[in-house]
Amino acid sequence: MRTISILILFLSWLTCASSRGSDNGDTNVEEACSVTRYHDLCMHSLASFSRTAGRSPSKWARAGVSVTLGEVKNASQYLNKLKRDRIMRGRNRIALSDCIECFQDAIDNLHRSLSILRKLDATNFDMQMGDLTTWLSAALTDEDTCLDGFEDQSSKQVRMLQNQVSRVSCITSNALALVNKLAADGLASLNGP
Repeated sequence: MRTISILILFLSWLTCASSRGSDNGDTNVEEACSVTRYHDLCMHSLASFSRTAGRSPSKWARAGVSVTLGEVKNASQYLNKLKRDRIMRGRNRIALSDCIECFQDAIDNLHRSLSILRKLDATNFDMQMGDLTTWLSAALTDEDTCLDGFEDQSSKQVRMLQNQVSRVSCITSNALALVNKLAADGLASLNGP
């Protein structure tokens, strides 16, 4: 009987420990996203990284840029499809071509950023952080420039494009916030938890 009681206590402890573990994952992403402007979007887009990123600012920054790159590539494919399908005409078609070019620049800047995040080191940390913030800011500017071409336009296709590009801009803004957190935490964050 005593053995059964001990077994029940042990199983109860295991259940509590595993449920605390899952809460910890939620806590990790909440803590990481606390520095972002679009908190709910950050939580949703980065939740799957909770376990692997833990409490490491460098891993969260890398996850943020990686997710952003994927979203920008998806949006770029959408823009290219709009162009191929010849859905937009006149001024909007010209703006669409400009937008596609802006998104290609954003993709290039995000690739550079991800490359730097994969090889952070103490010797070049400050320079790497400067490059990262420059390239992510440039990607954000590219996305905003894309939207500028569609000002005062209200067709269904334009609204859909604006919504998609705005969402990507929010995700890019979140990635920039995560990189800024990494830069603020400094070198100690490279050896973090």
